[in-house]
Amino acid sequence: MTMVSHTCRRQAEMHCEGCSLHSTCLSRSLSQAALDAFNGIIMQPQPLKRGQALVHQGQAFHSLYLVRSGSLKQVIRLPGCHGDQVIHFYLPSDAVGLEAIGEADYPASVVALETTFVCELPFAQLESLAAQHDTLRAELMGCMSRELRRDQRQVCLLSGRTADQRLAGFLLGLAQRFQARGYSRYRFQLTMSRADIGSHLGLALETVSRVMGRFQRQGLVKVSGRELTIRSIEGLEALGEEV
Repeated sequence: MTMVSHTCRRQAEMHCEGCSLHSTCLSRSLSQAALDAFNGIIMQPQPLKRGQALVHQGQAFHSLYLVRSGSLKQVIRLPGCHGDQVIHFYLPSDAVGLEAIGEADYPASVVALETTFVCELPFAQLESLAAQHDTLRAELMGCMSRELRRDQRQVCLLSGRTADQRLAGFLLGLAQRFQARGYSRYRFQLTMSRADIGSHLGLALETVSRVMGRFQRQGLVKVSGRELTIRSIEGLEALGEEV
């Protein structure tokens, strides 16, 4: 391969058309003209190491970020609480920072769970572009709507539910999210620790480990290192539907 063709391929891959997540990302419905303009405001994908913060709680809001690869967790520190509370996990094609739109700063920190790449969208330029292209404005509103539904689902998941129901609902939610991105809904990596899962679900680490062990003994899941295999979607769904 010549140097010129290699360079051209790298440039194409850095644009939305060359991204494997294009069909599930913010740019998926854009016309070619809008897509060209959208590509023009995307800053070069930033690499993050595991444990590195993308944004810090209280940092001035200036950009949205699209997860190109890897995963992150969103954590918040509230007055009177010990330690950070995990409130969300971001997967490839997710938009980071939507809840900060209209605010002066990011309400929570976002930290990489593994080696992660994100595309930065300076919001002032994105907002200007959305005013010119209806499809981009609609996609942005759709992203915000999905975030609201996610928050509502999380409230329902935690409200009056047992530890088994919370963990079953969490795993089913991950399965749905991976499937929507074209990955397997039955086998995926749990890049978050059990302590992070517990923080997210309002459960102690020991409880998460105990319930996960019970799920394995019941044949609902198989865990090998960080890899989780769902052996019975129906069994997890039945747990979530128990009253």
